[in-house]
Amino acid sequence: MVFNSLEFFIFLPVVFVLYWFVFNKHLKAQNILILVSSYVFYGLWDWRFLSLILLSTVVDYYVALKIYSLEDKVKRKQWLWVSVVFNIGLLGFFKYFNFFVGSWIDFMSLLGHEVKSPWMLHVILPVGISFYTFQTMSYSFDVYYKKLKPTSDFLSFAAFVSFFPQLVAGPIERASNLLSQILNKRTFSYEQAASGLKLILWGLFKKVVIADSIGPIVDDIFANYSTYPASTLILGVTLFSFQVYGDFSGYSDIAIGTAKLFGVELMSNFKFPQFSRNVAEYWQRWHVSLSTWFRHYVYIPLGGSKVSKLKSIRNICIVFLISGFWHGANWTFIFWGAFHAVAFIPVFLMGRNAIYKDSVVGENTLFPSLVEIGQVLLTFGIVTFSRIFFRSASITDAFMFMKRIVTDFTYEPYHHPMGYRMIDYYILIGLFVLYEYRIRKDERSPFKFKSKAVRFVFYTLVILGMLLFYDDSIDRSFIYFQF
Repeated sequence: MVFNSLEFFIFLPVVFVLYWFVFNKHLKAQNILILVSSYVFYGLWDWRFLSLILLSTVVDYYVALKIYSLEDKVKRKQWLWVSVVFNIGLLGFFKYFNFFVGSWIDFMSLLGHEVKSPWMLHVILPVGISFYTFQTMSYSFDVYYKKLKPTSDFLSFAAFVSFFPQLVAGPIERASNLLSQILNKRTFSYEQAASGLKLILWGLFKKVVIADSIGPIVDDIFANYSTYPASTLILGVTLFSFQVYGDFSGYSDIAIGTAKLFGVELMSNFKFPQFSRNVAEYWQRWHVSLSTWFRHYVYIPLGGSKVSKLKSIRNICIVFLISGFWHGANWTFIFWGAFHAVAFIPVFLMGRNAIYKDSVVGENTLFPSLVEIGQVLLTFGIVTFSRIFFRSASITDAFMFMKRIVTDFTYEPYHHPMGYRMIDYYILIGLFVLYEYRIRKDERSPFKFKSKAVRFVFYTLVILGMLLFYDDSIDRSFIYFQF
């Protein structure tokens, strides 16, 4: 079941009514409803993979209790490794097994040895496995570092692991935020529910009107890059930047908004990364739940920036390479991660990796300064260039795509594969960027208008836009479901 489907718009009101009008006086019943609804939500993809979520839940529930009960540091660490090995092993088998076998076969071929391996498996990647395994691991980590006391309430913990709004593509929550809310009584708030509906509407707009509408253009350009000039390839990867942002941040908005309907506040996952002034700020604004996960559970335990410059650079490289590999079992993602490490290191060495942490572009002015515009455009260019690796089917395709940009630097107007006017898409994206700049200081309030009449007109335009751009013939799945 996906957010942008008819099934979900039947499922959500039913669960909402049961949650607030039938079980509203019974916290345990509400949590059981969350658990059952989440398993139904996920099981409609493939019920067989529910066993993986349950296994991950049972392992980390038990591991956390064991860690908490022990004082011996060695034994505590041994139990932590049970969680890490199990979850990474689960992820590794389903997501990376064939990659490692295939890479070994390719390596042996380079040495002149032809290998026919019987070990290649035809396995389906379970949706959301990269997200919920990291979420359950973070729970065991937090208990190990004594930041959290484990719960003995298995049903509530299982609801935390499988909470359907963020189960398949995040945000990757922490128990200190989500589990604590599940364990405590929640009361209905009209303001919170209204805020949630607004976020759902804005998320659907970004998905349907921005991401889905330009998806066919991006698909065409990347599939036929060898036939297009540099101008079209640059257009394709630029549009992909907007597509992946609209798709993933749209999903996060819907997830956060849906959680609000049940009295739950999820962490922010996107903070207008397109307005970042350097690569470090970009990673403070893009996929925040993942970047902070790596910071808290990989970068800081390795020593973070409190060690020598050389070791700090090593730590940065490790984090970005793992981050790239987390996205997919393909050398393209490893190169993508390495590219971001190379782009991040100069910012770190100049001591500028945290200077924009608590500010936004154009902080106290209507328009950004020329310097800020230059910084934003440069950062956007660097990030967009890296997405050639992210979007390409293979590392060979990625380098050939880049080579063609350099060797065939000519301009030809691009014609939409379905015959639509490209100028309409440019205007749409321009207006979208301007509007997001307007609301850049508060990612959770996309419809801030004092006038009720203006709000009504804006809601109407958003809904009409979705009806106009909705196309049932295209693939409407979210990009990050593949991770």
